Amino acid sequence: MTTANTLPRGIRRRPQWLVPAGLIALSLVPIVAGSARLTQLTTGATVTDDNARFFDSPVPVVAHIIGSSVFLVLGALQFAPSLRRRRWHRISGRIAAPAGLVSALSALWMTLFYDMPASVTGPGLAAVRIVLGTAMAAAIIVAFVAIRRGDVRTHSAWMTRAYAIGMGAGTQVLVFLPYTLLVGTPAPITHTLLMTAGWVINLVVAEIAIRRRAGAGRRRSSAPMAATGARLS
Repeated sequence: MTTANTLPRGIRRRPQWLVPAGLIALSLVPIVAGSARLTQLTTGATVTDDNARFFDSPVPVVAHIIGSSVFLVLGALQFAPSLRRRRWHRISGRIAAPAGLVSALSALWMTLFYDMPASVTGPGLAAVRIVLGTAMAAAIIVAFVAIRRGDVRTHSAWMTRAYAIGMGAGTQVLVFLPYTLLVGTPAPITHTLLMTAGWVINLVVAEIAIRRRAGAGRRRSSAPMAATGARLS
C-alpha cells in the first residue's frame, strides 16, 4: 500500500484549489485594469496622450482585454486536478486556447502599430514584447499539436509556458509596487527591466512546475512496476 493511499481524503484534496485560486487572484489585476479600459471606451472618457491610441483603434485592445481575461481565468482552473479529470477540462481548453491566441496576437499588433507613450514603455521593451508575444502564440500552437497526437505531457508543459507569459501583467504589478513605493517612478531603462522581470519570474516558476509534474509522473509510472517486482520476488 502506498503512502498516498493511506492519507485521509481531506489532506489530499485541500491544497488542490490553492494554485487556481492564487492564479485567479493574480489575474484580477489585469482583468480589473482591462475592465476600466473598456469602460473608458464605451462611455466616451476624455481622450489624453496616454489613451488616445485606444480610441483611435479600439478593436485590438478590446480583443486583447477579452481574450486575456478568458485565457487567464479558464487557464487558472486548468490547474485544478479534479477538473483535469473531467470533460470540463477539454471543453474549457477549446475556449482558453483560442482566447490565448487572441491575447498574444492582439498584443503583438498593439506593440507593432500603436504609438506607445513614454510612460508605458522603455528602451528595448517593444522587442521583449514581440519575442514573448510570439513565444506565447507558438507555445499554444505547439500545445494544440501535441494534444492532437495524444501527447498530454508536452501539451501541459507548453500551455503552462503560454499561461506564464499571459500572466505577466499580474506579476509585473507585484514587481512595480514595492519599487515604486521605495524608490519612486522608475526610469525608462528600469521600467523595461521591471517589466521583463515579471515575465522572467513567471517563466521560472512555470519551468519548476513542469519539472515537478514530470518527476511525479515518472514516480507514478514506476510504482506499479516496483509493486509487480515485489510480488514476484
